[in-house]
Amino acid sequence: MFLGVEVRDLHKKLGAQRALAGFSSDFSAGALHGVIGPDGAGKTTLLRLLAGLLRPDAGEIVFTDGGRPAPFASVRPTLAYMPQQQSLYPDLTCSEHLDFFRDLYRLPKDVYRERRGKLLHLTRLEPFQSRRAGQLSGGMYKKLGLMCALLQSPSAVLLDEPTNGVDPVSRREFWELLYGLVERKTLVVVSTAYMDEAERCGVVHLMDAGRRISSGEPRALLEKEGASGFDEIFRRRAAEARR
Repeated sequence: MFLGVEVRDLHKKLGAQRALAGFSSDFSAGALHGVIGPDGAGKTTLLRLLAGLLRPDAGEIVFTDGGRPAPFASVRPTLAYMPQQQSLYPDLTCSEHLDFFRDLYRLPKDVYRERRGKLLHLTRLEPFQSRRAGQLSGGMYKKLGLMCALLQSPSAVLLDEPTNGVDPVSRREFWELLYGLVERKTLVVVSTAYMDEAERCGVVHLMDAGRRISSGEPRALLEKEGASGFDEIFRRRAAEARR
């Protein structure tokens, strides 16, 4: 599948909080999209809606395959979602996690063997297969989570702040893994509150208070806004809101 997503006027309340207030944007196929915004902007809610874990109060999400609308029932098995919070089992080793997800995805032995080998090599976790997840560093833990998500060879990957709390070297390695996915025409949507990571994306969607501020190629967007960095754009908005 060659997946893309069109999001139109999404609204979502979580209790008394309005998490999304009319968010609209297009996530074109085969690109690395960054959802950029401060804490509380609505990034996690947006990704959960895209993953089908929540339903919008209003608005629509349209998945496309090769530019044509595709029903979510056919898209769901090809989606991989990696939540922000820890979701692995601390007492299971890296190898045991892979075996667990092999059974979950019902992968044939030969397919599993090939993908397992490639992913272990790409993530550089080959020497740590017998180490428990609870004993991994932050960067290694995140790479194990990504590896488990990619075991099914998804057409789209949704990552909620995957580099939060990760050291700079591991952050760079993680982004290299994402670039490899895009080279294989996988749709990647990654949220982050790190403003410097915005410039690593192919397309950015700036988000605040549940709405999209702007979207576009990072450098072109900075030139349009007359800003030296994305943090400057958000500081301006905060200053305007206080007036």
